Amino acid sequence: MAGALEILRAPSLASLPWLVHGFSTRQGGVSTCYGGKALNLGLTSQDTKANVERNRKAFLTALNATDADGNPWPLLQVRQIHSAIVHRGSAAARESFAGDGLITAVPALLLAIKTADCVPVLVADVKRRVVGAFHAGWRGTVARIVEKGVGEMRRQFGSLPRDLRAAIGPSIRRCCYQVGAEVRAEFESQFAYAGELFEEVFDSNAIHVRYPLLFLNQRAPGHGDLGPEMHLDLVAANRRQLLDAGVREQHISVVEGCTACDTARFFSHRAEFGKSGRMMAVIGIRPE
Repeated sequence: MAGALEILRAPSLASLPWLVHGFSTRQGGVSTCYGGKALNLGLTSQDTKANVERNRKAFLTALNATDADGNPWPLLQVRQIHSAIVHRGSAAARESFAGDGLITAVPALLLAIKTADCVPVLVADVKRRVVGAFHAGWRGTVARIVEKGVGEMRRQFGSLPRDLRAAIGPSIRRCCYQVGAEVRAEFESQFAYAGELFEEVFDSNAIHVRYPLLFLNQRAPGHGDLGPEMHLDLVAANRRQLLDAGVREQHISVVEGCTACDTARFFSHRAEFGKSGRMMAVIGIRPE
């Protein structure tokens, strides 16, 4: 294994001794298809299954999510489809669920969300020892995946918002997340506060300058002025959903890091033109 793994943790969750959680980065690992030695944790067309399995084992071992014999806990994932579908996870679940959220009260089981720009959100109930993991791209955010996920924790386990602790992980930030008018229209159709989530950007160092191939303009010279860019703050949008679900402001942590700004540290589907590995956000309950 070349290089040390870097695992990011949130203050809101790190103080809970019964909880395992972490946000991976691209650093450390055995995958070489993305430059250097990378910790790719997703099955992609560029990488091999053997590399991903070795990376996952290293990640879970570094999290201390292992049994007495050193075997990693089961890793429960969903086939992410940018939805508001939340599943209840169990140790017996092995089929690939389609959805974007997982909740469980089962110990020694890791819930996992894969990202390469989208927002990972982890939630823990400190009284009932229930956990949730949610994947929020812009479509899932419009569909209220995080708000509905907290609602499912309340409905299925009796979680009270005052007992919840939440963490929002690294993702593409407003500085780099340019979107079109159709995305703004979707948000405005759903949220009265949508205007607070968007910003017109005139910065000459905006993402279209740093990554010009993302925004190729085929118009003739002198006719290519696109005007200001519209940027979306997905972190603020999901933080607002946590607040609207009743999670207290002081119980929400945001782990810093823009995936598109810092591709030396993170994977970014947008900044790497689709040839990107995947990071993981995981959460689980230690057995008593």
